Amino acid sequence: MDLEPEKNAPSEAENVEFAEPITRKPLEILRDAEALLRRPTVAAIVPLLPGKIRDRLENASDVADNTLNELAEIDIDEISDWELRPARIQVGLSFVGFGALMIILLLLYSSILHPEQSAIAQVGEYWYQYVWFVCLGVAGMFVLGREAMRPVQRRKRSKKRKNVLLDDEDSW
Repeated sequence: MDLEPEKNAPSEAENVEFAEPITRKPLEILRDAEALLRRPTVAAIVPLLPGKIRDRLENASDVADNTLNELAEIDIDEISDWELRPARIQVGLSFVGFGALMIILLLLYSSILHPEQSAIAQVGEYWYQYVWFVCLGVAGMFVLGREAMRPVQRRKRSKKRKNVLLDDEDSW
């Protein structure tokens, strides 16, 4: 009985060929994943609904298909930093605004729920919610501060666009 493996025999691991991975854009993956979840759900729910609601649900599903197909065509690599600036500002303002709104609502809620307590006692009762909302506002301020300190570099105009602008200036 020979227990030692042969050194000259080719192993099966050396003969295995792997397929090349398919590279897909993130928005295509999002479109496909959403469709895989939405279509069976809509198909299961549609028979249970009355006619008018069924039509609206099917129309909404069609709109979702069209919108996600349009989004999947967007090339994320071609979006410039300058084009993302308004979105970053809106996110920062949303964080600050939502944090401030929730702090005000929490103050209102605690003053209505516990009118006998002092303001310090009310904050002490709901301190962790206050911390979360303040942190959300601070995060928004950091986003806005970072955007304010970012150097402003507009997109370079193409030569064709520059020539049109120069011609317009000469006509004045």
